[in-house]
Amino acid sequence: MDYTEGRLGRVFVARLEDGESVYEVVEEIARREKISSAAVLAVGGMRKGKVVTGPQSPTGKVVPHYEEFDDARELVGVGTVFPSDGKPTLHFHAGIGREDTALVGCPRAGMSVYLVLEVIIIELVGVGAERALNEASGLNLLKIVGG
Repeated sequence: MDYTEGRLGRVFVARLEDGESVYEVVEEIARREKISSAAVLAVGGMRKGKVVTGPQSPTGKVVPHYEEFDDARELVGVGTVFPSDGKPTLHFHAGIGREDTALVGCPRAGMSVYLVLEVIIIELVGVGAERALNEASGLNLLKIVGG
């Protein structure tokens, strides 16, 4: 286990509009506001998405399994922002549901807001962490660089 200590910084509240992407908006706010590390909360709706719901196999390099939808669904999500290749990068997971169907996963492969998505970005200051390529998994994983 590795860990680092930080403290809370600024808090941003954003309203995403119909058709926007949580990844694009959160990363744009982080670039504009020079946020390198943050916790992210989101609640609202998704119109469509392609969600990673786990690996196709639990061994070897990670090959994602995707579920897609193109209808209006509810979303509650959490994520983090840490630098990858010098740019703030969002890692986001969500519970996404409609009627009696629910998906839990990472909508990194595409998502589009339905009507409105409320997002809270809580800046983390003094945190020594970044995303770096993990050769074994083939993924950019969190790496503690201070602490």
